[in-house]
Amino acid sequence: MIRVQNLKKTFGSFTAVDDVSFDVAAGEIFAFLGPNGAGKTTTIKMLTTLLKPTSGSIQLDGLDPQTHQNQARQRFGIVFQDPSLDGDLTAYENMQIHAVLYHVPHKIGKQRTEELLKLFELWDRRNDQVKKFSGGMKRRLEIARGFLHTPRILFLDEPTLGLDPQSRNQLWTIVKKVNETERVTVFLTTHYMDEADRVAHRIGIIDHGKLVTQGTPAEIKQQTDTQTLEDAFLKLTGNTIRDESADPAAAMRQFAKMWQQNRR
Repeated sequence: MIRVQNLKKTFGSFTAVDDVSFDVAAGEIFAFLGPNGAGKTTTIKMLTTLLKPTSGSIQLDGLDPQTHQNQARQRFGIVFQDPSLDGDLTAYENMQIHAVLYHVPHKIGKQRTEELLKLFELWDRRNDQVKKFSGGMKRRLEIARGFLHTPRILFLDEPTLGLDPQSRNQLWTIVKKVNETERVTVFLTTHYMDEADRVAHRIGIIDHGKLVTQGTPAEIKQQTDTQTLEDAFLKLTGNTIRDESADPAAAMRQFAKMWQQNRR
């Protein structure tokens, strides 16, 4: 469903993505795991026609997204890191605007909207303004909207960044269900180790723009003779990714440090 060969992106003398190659099968959940600045978002922007590669090739469902942009865009949905909902509109209105933009027939759009809002546990709040939603509810709505036009591929760029563990678990449970029932290929970027380990069928570890390794979570642990993905990442890259949001004490220490710095 996704084929990337020797992909490279440079910005002047800086190489953000360096000779990256990978394939993602139809119906697979593939996670790009790496720290901030590793090249994850740059890669997803090239895959979704927002950036032109410096070199290399991309195929989405057999199409080159650079030469067949409109056709490729019809085949995928995307949820960016930054919020993209209209807070003054209701959840239902946000879904319907998306249906119009993607030329979904009115009857099908209404049916899909109801199905997805129920699945993502937002149907009871369909007539509420989005600005009244919690962060987790907004994220669920964005992902529901991404599924509305029945894409072959869904791109999720750090979709659970800033969410509490309960909201993260709820969101992934629903995404995995849609992946299984509709056979949608999911390509996600994350720096949460537990997320990649629990959700993805296969993982690509990227660091400093280079794809260090790829495989199932079990294969990567076996390859590195480690028990956890965090240990595997450390062994492969010499770095680790610390999830401060999962450690309240660490988060409080970080807040205190920032507060002291601001007082000076």
